[in-house]
Amino acid sequence: MTDLSDKPVPNPCVGVCALDEHDICIACQRSGIEIAEWGVFTHEEKLEAWQKIKQREAGDFSE
Repeated sequence: MTDLSDKPVPNPCVGVCALDEHDICIACQRSGIEIAEWGVFTHEEKLEAWQKIKQREAGDFSE
């Protein structure tokens, strides 16, 4: 298994910023807060955001 702690966490931005009525970007699936604060997120916070993105992509918006 790959250790993600040594690798930079990629920014999920795809260059299309459009928030839906739930404040979630229709392109990258991040919330407005996650987008605004990505640059100051810790490594762990970025990994947590990616977990939320995967949940949203699967249709789970229950957070």
